[in-house]
Amino acid sequence: MTLIKSKLGFLVVILLILGLFFRFTNIDTKFYWYDEVFTSLRISGYTQTEVLHEISSVQLVGAQDLMKYQRSNPAKNFGDTIKGIAIEEPQLPPLYFLAVKYWGKLFGDSPLSTRSFSVWVSLLAFPALYWLCRELFPAPEVAWIAVGLLAVSPLHVLYAQEARPYSLWPALVLVSCASLLRAMRLQTRLSWSIYAVATILGFYTHLFSLLVALGHGIYVCVIEGCRLTDKVVNYLIASALSLLAFLPWIAILVVNEKAATEATRWANGDSSLLSLVNNWSGNIGRIFWDFGLNSQAASISLIALMAATLILLAIVGYAVYFLCCETKKQVWLFLLVLMAVTAVAVMLPDVILGGIRSTKPRYLFPTYLAMQISVAYLLATKISALGVPSWKRQMWKVLTVVLLTGSVLSNAVSSQAETWWTKELGRENPVIARRIDRAPKPLVVSDISEVTLGNILSVSHLLEPKVMWQLVLLDPEGRRQAQLLDAPTIPKIPSGFSDVFVYGRTQNFSAKLAKMHNSKIDVPKKQTIQMLWVGKLEKE
Repeated sequence: MTLIKSKLGFLVVILLILGLFFRFTNIDTKFYWYDEVFTSLRISGYTQTEVLHEISSVQLVGAQDLMKYQRSNPAKNFGDTIKGIAIEEPQLPPLYFLAVKYWGKLFGDSPLSTRSFSVWVSLLAFPALYWLCRELFPAPEVAWIAVGLLAVSPLHVLYAQEARPYSLWPALVLVSCASLLRAMRLQTRLSWSIYAVATILGFYTHLFSLLVALGHGIYVCVIEGCRLTDKVVNYLIASALSLLAFLPWIAILVVNEKAATEATRWANGDSSLLSLVNNWSGNIGRIFWDFGLNSQAASISLIALMAATLILLAIVGYAVYFLCCETKKQVWLFLLVLMAVTAVAVMLPDVILGGIRSTKPRYLFPTYLAMQISVAYLLATKISALGVPSWKRQMWKVLTVVLLTGSVLSNAVSSQAETWWTKELGRENPVIARRIDRAPKPLVVSDISEVTLGNILSVSHLLEPKVMWQLVLLDPEGRRQAQLLDAPTIPKIPSGFSDVFVYGRTQNFSAKLAKMHNSKIDVPKKQTIQMLWVGKLEKE
């Protein structure tokens, strides 16, 4: 047993080193995508309305000049960051953005620095997970295997590299869970205070922390037999104080509900039940293995992907079953509630009302964390089981090695990729930027309302300083938001540029521009009109 523990300890150390390595590898070369651009916009203190007004009011603006909206502005303080989020994205609580703004003041606000903050805070999940597992299980082997799985989980590594709150949120979920179990065990004012603080931090990081707290309430109520015991009373007091502390942001969310609805309108996209199930299954598989395969991959690769996903689903399913059979009610109920509450709250609306929010794994971290802990318990128990044939223990050891090897190889593949499935919008931007940069003195013309401000800022991160933009805002609603009172017009192209490119998503603006200038748009055949593309404006 001592030999097993020493080998396990050595393995976990290696996995932690690999996890740290993959989290930092090439984070400066992966393109800064749509959502991350808005993190930097919040850091700058500007609102989207201010940016739209300024860049639509000038004839030309340099690609590098746009970077002022991606850097801290000494004239903008923390209040401006809160104001921008509250007015335009109130569904995002401000804690992460304020923390990364402060980080930027100390270490710079480049994409590399901003992502580095996410990497460092993601590491808090390691001790938090260890703490939670020790509260749940007497055997330390479960905690160590869980930490090892988390360290090299492709899903966690990918989101740890994003300049978004999804690096901090899992850590706070784990801290709140562990602090609840500790408070129930110790029943001291300090322990319940720690739980309340952890819950408040979770609320101010992600709204779905409310679902985690709801799950905690269900757990406490069931464990205490739905009686008003001291533990139930203490939980209610801690939860009430947490909600009271979060009340200011709830008020902001209610007042600016229209902005939150607009910002999350993408979640109302159509999707069939079969498509939802395929996405849910694939995302569970990505907790352990992720080689970036999609529907465009070769048939043999898709068959291998389907087989691997089914195997991983079987492992997770058996792990949950094994957990329920072999552990006390206090253990399996806690993990089942953590797993189910968020999953049901996110998935069920998509099934009944339609939507695609549940296909985004970043919203289901509590569910995935409970699954990982269940798998860790299964592996730790089977590997160290006494009184069973050695070949069975060896079989589970092999499975553990295969599972972890797949995770490591997945990270090795994704770490070398310029973009990945997590960067959902603007994946074409790196290729587009390279084409524009090849021109000696390029001008890029675009309708902001067609390609969105986020994509323009995203591609500008990749463009050389020589690139100039001519930006217009033709959509009437967009002009009203940007406080532009004059009528929209198709721009006249100034002279003095070697190449004129049109950056678009549809042919509406480009066709009008080409007609006005008696020109045609040279759109590369490999580009698709449904996605972002860049075409060259040429005289007919």
